[in-house]
Amino acid sequence: MLKYIAKRIGLAIVTIWAVATITFFLMNMVPGGPFLSEKAISPQATAALEAKYGLDKPLFQQYLTYIGDALHGDLGDSLKQRGRTVMDIISTKFPVSARVGGISVLVALTLGIPLGCIAALKRGKFLDSLISVVATCGIAVPSFVICTVLLYFFGVKLGVLPTLGIGTWKHYIMPVMALSFYPTAYIMRLMRSSMLDVLGQDYMRTAKAKGVSGFVSLFKHALRNAILPVVTYVGPMLAYTVTGSFVVEKIFTIPGLGGEFIRAINGRDYTLIMGTTIFLATLIIVMNVAVDIVYKIVDPRIKLK
Repeated sequence: MLKYIAKRIGLAIVTIWAVATITFFLMNMVPGGPFLSEKAISPQATAALEAKYGLDKPLFQQYLTYIGDALHGDLGDSLKQRGRTVMDIISTKFPVSARVGGISVLVALTLGIPLGCIAALKRGKFLDSLISVVATCGIAVPSFVICTVLLYFFGVKLGVLPTLGIGTWKHYIMPVMALSFYPTAYIMRLMRSSMLDVLGQDYMRTAKAKGVSGFVSLFKHALRNAILPVVTYVGPMLAYTVTGSFVVEKIFTIPGLGGEFIRAINGRDYTLIMGTTIFLATLIIVMNVAVDIVYKIVDPRIKLK
């Protein structure tokens, strides 16, 4: 186990380096610059700003300098938000995105797993068909469409939920619904197909023949094996709730990391783009490694190499 974890950590470090390198060079290939604005500044002022932030140096030297600073935990200063470091912006904005995304993950797991099990138990019946229709719609409809529908009905027509910002618990309802709809639907589909496969196994028929109740056989014997595909999906799901929240944050005007990332791209804020990309890549990779370890805990038969 320790050897496997060490190997995965090594691969994770290489992956983060590759993401940072590709992002750095692609970002500098895009036309424009961080100091171009609607009100043009003089070439002398542009040159002074580039010299201040080291953008006048050769590209490869800029890359080596940035990677060296990043290894020491310094992601640089924002080129647009003067006086603020990238780490300060991330530490301020990410908790807001994490709260919305974390609640969405909990909602998706809480609803998706039981509904998937119910659909498998009621296979071919009306409840199974209804859950399948809802799951298909959830997978097919993009999050920005769900946001628009929620805003129209609950925010405009009914006026029961606030539409902007994050203040009270009511502000979280629509963003969480929009973010959790797709993963909930996907988990329902995963659980249904996996549970149907498990229910047809010999040990389940044996438990039924011994008189074990359906509830006990489902949640004690079947669920542990049927939930493995969901455990695998948890890593990508966390990535979806973080990156997918960018659109949701923009629509609901949530002051999270998504809005900062979009503004950084529009303003060519190179350091903030790099810092946010490295931070999110690290988060996703760490969660995938954690999922692999949880896989072993849930099913001891799995051999990690």
